[in-house]
Amino acid sequence: MMSPRQNPEDRASPSHLRHTPLQIIHIIGNFMRIWSIYSLYHYLAETGASVVLFLFICLVPASILFLILQKPWKGRPLGNAQVVPSIINGGITALYFILWGKGLKSCGPLRAILAEYSGAVLGVLSAVLYGRKSHVWKKVGGLIAMVASFYLLSQGWAMARYSPFSNKDSLDAEVQTEEVLGMTAMTVPIFAGILSALRRVIARRVSLKNQLKRRLHAITIASATCFLFPVAMWDIIIGSPSSSSDKMPFSTWAFLSTVIFGVILIFYVDSIAEERLHMVFSSPRHLMAAGGCIIVMEIVYGMDFSLPGFLICCIILGFGIYEATSLERGKKDSLQTTDLSNGILGDQIQTSSLPT
Repeated sequence: MMSPRQNPEDRASPSHLRHTPLQIIHIIGNFMRIWSIYSLYHYLAETGASVVLFLFICLVPASILFLILQKPWKGRPLGNAQVVPSIINGGITALYFILWGKGLKSCGPLRAILAEYSGAVLGVLSAVLYGRKSHVWKKVGGLIAMVASFYLLSQGWAMARYSPFSNKDSLDAEVQTEEVLGMTAMTVPIFAGILSALRRVIARRVSLKNQLKRRLHAITIASATCFLFPVAMWDIIIGSPSSSSDKMPFSTWAFLSTVIFGVILIFYVDSIAEERLHMVFSSPRHLMAAGGCIIVMEIVYGMDFSLPGFLICCIILGFGIYEATSLERGKKDSLQTTDLSNGILGDQIQTSSLPT
């Protein structure tokens, strides 16, 4: 007769199988978002369109759809302690979009996407302020690895024309080549990545419940659109003659993909990843999924791409993120081990502190 008691591994296996569809959704969602980034980059590069104006045009319908879907004015009234930080977070989000768009246009999609993972430096800051000395040195080592990865990216290691691992003589002349950048140019998308992590941390601290998080996110995107409005209008007023409307055809695919996949869908996909898969944005697992999508897009769009150099940069960056989030990851793993040893998957995992 079989014992009614089951091993923790037996209980964990069905849970892992149930998470497989969610992992597929997460990969598809990130793939569509990265596709929209490449479409937006080629539109901006070919037409010379205003980055701020185009992102503002994309945020207007996105904010309206978020407000319609979440209806923050219905349900339990929101207090000032939640609304005011969300509005402030909207200003941070608007600044993030400005810097991210500028970084995308100047550095290219590959470096702009990888620079978003620079938000893991907030883990280093938290260790310096609140952590123990042993964890501080781990996080500082992770910070050094991240800086080294961004330096190699700025020197063109992920591009076939400048990578030390590629044969320059066999390069195709029709391949789209990007310029080698210095670390000074990389600071724009890196700072945008730090702002992106900061707005996620603020949203996570203000909203303790998932439904409340979605309602407050609608307020954040709406306020970000309002903050971005005067900047977009100023950009129109002082716009250069090269960006006039007769030389700037509107791309429907770049617009729709940015709105649907780059702003709306990715929020729900990342929320599912945090709530069900316990996977935050600045994590090695998230970087691995994004890296695979980047490889596909670089090949499809015929970019100047070096696979060995890109993999080396991603490995160094992943190691840096792993060390930079070691303290928070250790707390979450200890909670998961305790729950599995007791035979239950408690709600403690969902409310535990997540790495930045």
